[in-house]
Amino acid sequence: MSKLQHRRPTARTRRAKGRLHHRRYYERFYTSSFADDITEGDSIAGEDPVVRAAAIEALGNMNGTVVAIDPLTGRILAMVNQKLALSEGAQPCSTFKVAVALAGLSEGVIQKDTEVRLGRYRRINLTEALAHSDNAYFENLGRRLGFPKVSQYAHQFGMGEMAGYNIEGEHLGAFPRVAPGAKDGGVGKMCSYGESISMTPLQLGALTAAIANGGTLYYLQHPTTADELVRFQPRIKRRLNIAPLIPDISDGMLGATTYGTAKSVRYSFNEEDVLGKTGTCSKDGTRFGWFSSFANTDHGKVVVTVFLRGGRPTFGPKAAEIAGRIYRNLYDNSYFVAKTPPKPAAQSGASQ
Repeated sequence: MSKLQHRRPTARTRRAKGRLHHRRYYERFYTSSFADDITEGDSIAGEDPVVRAAAIEALGNMNGTVVAIDPLTGRILAMVNQKLALSEGAQPCSTFKVAVALAGLSEGVIQKDTEVRLGRYRRINLTEALAHSDNAYFENLGRRLGFPKVSQYAHQFGMGEMAGYNIEGEHLGAFPRVAPGAKDGGVGKMCSYGESISMTPLQLGALTAAIANGGTLYYLQHPTTADELVRFQPRIKRRLNIAPLIPDISDGMLGATTYGTAKSVRYSFNEEDVLGKTGTCSKDGTRFGWFSSFANTDHGKVVVTVFLRGGRPTFGPKAAEIAGRIYRNLYDNSYFVAKTPPKPAAQSGASQ
């Protein structure tokens, strides 16, 4: 053997190896991914009992919330763990990519099939970038859009404002007035995984509902009594000019659930198309897992937004798996079938 093979590592070498080893440490989390009594205090009198039961069973003991919405009216069909659903929200992670995609398409910065060069040998289009949640693609798109345009569209899509209409206990998320600093990755990191943004499950659910219904952003309403449910009337916040763009993002959102980051939806459910977007990131020792989606059926649509918080077991594909179980439960309870409208009550003294 040569002398080089017998040479003992120097102190400097050991310190260098120690630094490399230190960099490989796993991130530490201080929030549990599991919780008991998450439905305690929920107001349920105006909710759809079938949807609520499906959501509770699918969520199990995960530390999270489920918000299910009728996208044609803005009615919240079920809101499980209302304390978390109505909280100040959290970093939206990669779910913000959907808003960035719509902004890029609206501004003509990209088209659906535009291949963006990422590195010397790599090109990718919007469909694959959404399906696989490609950070580099959306960092590139965010820098090309610039912070003013990203902010303009984010506010148009409902960020930085209440999503609900007189929903008691709802908190407001936050959208920054300026782009994140260079050390936080600037507008590129904001557009790839929501850096410096705090989004609520209701805000994300409302945007997903607007995509599902063709561009109407409703105020979300949560009836809390049978009387409020009877008197329910939809309330439009604004109409978004996104109808021509929805087909351009739909393939990517469907790709996510078919072969991409949200394919765990299909562990339980593949009878109907589900379009959605996952998100995974962490902040201050807490990991977030998001999935917002809608089932696209012949007999209506339903939006399901799942938000999880915790440690290592918490991530976007897990949220997608929970959504898949919700759709499975709804399907098994004949939720996705033609509904027979109720017959009007016979009036007293009317001719037969």
